[in-house]
Amino acid sequence: MLEKSFGLFFYLKQSKNQKKGLRYIYLRITVDGVSKELSTKGQWEQSRWNQSAGRATGSKENAKALNAYLDVFNGQVFQAKKVLIQTDQEITAEAIKNLLTG
Repeated sequence: MLEKSFGLFFYLKQSKNQKKGLRYIYLRITVDGVSKELSTKGQWEQSRWNQSAGRATGSKENAKALNAYLDVFNGQVFQAKKVLIQTDQEITAEAIKNLLTG
């Protein structure tokens, strides 16, 4: 069964014991209004993050490398969705997360 809505969004999340500095990068997968969060295991400075685009800002090599990594991660999500379609499984945020994390 195909989903009615599908969305991906990268964002920074502050850990509970962290006050300043780097924040963890998370991916939110939303399918038919149900969201699941997944850590990318990467960290980035909040001041160098474009929240609306869900990407690092700047032209430095580390920003370009991070954005390339997020693009690869994005591709893995769509590959997992394709696997679910090919195996005739229901497409849910939880199913995609499970395929990505093993």
